[in-house]
Amino acid sequence: MSKQEIALRNEFISDIRNIIADAKNSAVRSVDFQRVMMYWKMGERILVEEQQGKERAEYGGYLLQNLAERLKPEFGTGFSVRILEQCRQFYRMYPIANAVRSQFNWYQYRLLIQIDDDNKREYYEYETLHNHWTGRELERQINSGLYERLLMSNDKKAVLEVARRERIPEHPSEIIKDPMVLEFLGLKREAAYYEKDLENLLITNLQTFLLELGNGFSFVARQKRLLLEDDEFSIDLVFYNRLLRCFVLVEIKTRKITHKDIGQLQMYVNYYDRKEKLPEENPTIGILLCADKNNTLVKYSLPEDNKTVMASKYQLYLPSEKQLLNELKRELENLKINGRNFKNI
Repeated sequence: MSKQEIALRNEFISDIRNIIADAKNSAVRSVDFQRVMMYWKMGERILVEEQQGKERAEYGGYLLQNLAERLKPEFGTGFSVRILEQCRQFYRMYPIANAVRSQFNWYQYRLLIQIDDDNKREYYEYETLHNHWTGRELERQINSGLYERLLMSNDKKAVLEVARRERIPEHPSEIIKDPMVLEFLGLKREAAYYEKDLENLLITNLQTFLLELGNGFSFVARQKRLLLEDDEFSIDLVFYNRLLRCFVLVEIKTRKITHKDIGQLQMYVNYYDRKEKLPEENPTIGILLCADKNNTLVKYSLPEDNKTVMASKYQLYLPSEKQLLNELKRELENLKINGRNFKNI
């Protein structure tokens, strides 16, 4: 058999494999959607039945308990009172059948219906849809307070417009979070470690780190070497963001940053703007990923109109909702004091 015949045979086998794989994936999605619609229809029927009761709250509790006891012997434990309550909540939040997305499974909808804030739920729904988040990825983003962290440097209207894809992000703060949550690295808060260790772990967990960085990021290089006459420098991590249409340089500091760190990152940004950036691309962005920072020091180390160098504090654990809300309140107070709508850094 000739090489050409072998190539054609392999191409034929590959095509058949793709057809089978696509059919299986379609079947799984179809089953998942039918399951979602089953729960939606159950929720609708439960709510209609409840509304016929004279004392809605008491009747509703009795109705679900009795229904669960009747369903379990026939259909198993997957129809507990808790699941039936979720069906009812699902229908309440998504009363229009056509608004139920075929791309989402029941696990994803169970996470979404736990969010009481309509804007917050809409944000996660659009981000899940556009970024093809799995249930676990959606859960991680909710638990890390992604929505709240973006509100620390943006208003609600801007966050939702970007999620709906009504406009393209114009400022780094619309994508880049402060703080960044790196709980997926598995490092202890008290542990002492070197910047190189953190960099290695970020590369090892690159897919999750890209998820944390936000939309539109792709990895370009690590320890990018720069030679300026006789002096050699290395940029820790280099990314490109297709939404902002610019390079993003990340410098890692496992301590509180100084003005020297800011100056060095500014030099890297200047170099990329003059040597690497194409004319049609936007100015390079620099991020100092640090263990701690002094916002006042950062503010006065950079020009007033700075839009390209940012300091983002990282934390090695998932924040509680209370911590995020307290931080958001502090940021809003800072914005009022400074008379600004957005936080540049």
